[in-house]
Amino acid sequence: MQYLAATLREAGYHVTAFGSHLLQNNDHRPDFIAPLAGAIAGGSMDSGIAICGGGQGAAAAANVFTGVRARPVDETFIDQPAFEDKDLNLICLDGRVVSRAATWELVHNFLTRCFSRTRRPAQPT
Repeated sequence: MQYLAATLREAGYHVTAFGSHLLQNNDHRPDFIAPLAGAIAGGSMDSGIAICGGGQGAAAAANVFTGVRARPVDETFIDQPAFEDKDLNLICLDGRVVSRAATWELVHNFLTRCFSRTRRPAQPT
């Protein structure tokens, strides 16, 4: 989602894109999720955001990496403390349903909340 990448950059975050820039029905999730999850597991990235058809497949593919805590999230997470409670370091968004405003609010909450264990909120670079 180009909108999200641009909004993150405007807010001062470093953005690395691992996936396709176009929605294609024959995309193979692990091809795009594995590099992102591997970067988080390896410590070169603190957190990540995956956007796919529904979020469940991306979360399943990411959670096989040691140290990655991924979960699909939607508008119901905006006002809940789920980010702290689950200590997520990767959120998976449904790119076909979530509105731009809700997407930004989810991402902003994910990146700025204090986490309940060892992680600190992500800071713009």
